[in-house]
Amino acid sequence: MPKESFAVNRIKSVGFAMRGALLLIRTEASIKIQLFLAIVMTALGFYFEISRIEWILQVLAIAMVMGVEGANTAIEKICDFIHPDFNSKIGFIKDVSAGAVMLVSIGAVIVGLIIYLPKIV
Repeated sequence: MPKESFAVNRIKSVGFAMRGALLLIRTEASIKIQLFLAIVMTALGFYFEISRIEWILQVLAIAMVMGVEGANTAIEKICDFIHPDFNSKIGFIKDVSAGAVMLVSIGAVIVGLIIYLPKIV
């Protein structure tokens, strides 16, 4: 069987990534909440006509939260697959992963406050 070209491999990789993103959105409540908030913040960005730099910061904050949320979900699924019963070491791993989501979420809220508080007050 001949080896596939670089371009074909990249196209397949993008397809797998899109499938993964859709699975994440369809199956995980936490990412649905994050997606809803991302849509609300995007609408607010258009409403308040935020600057280019503010858009960049907002998009980066949204991407970080959603990306880390996806990684957290993957880590939790791996942990559950490896050790379905309660295990304190698995619990530690899951807690640290969830903590990473909390940290980037706090950062995203701070970015949102810096952008929108001056426009509201």
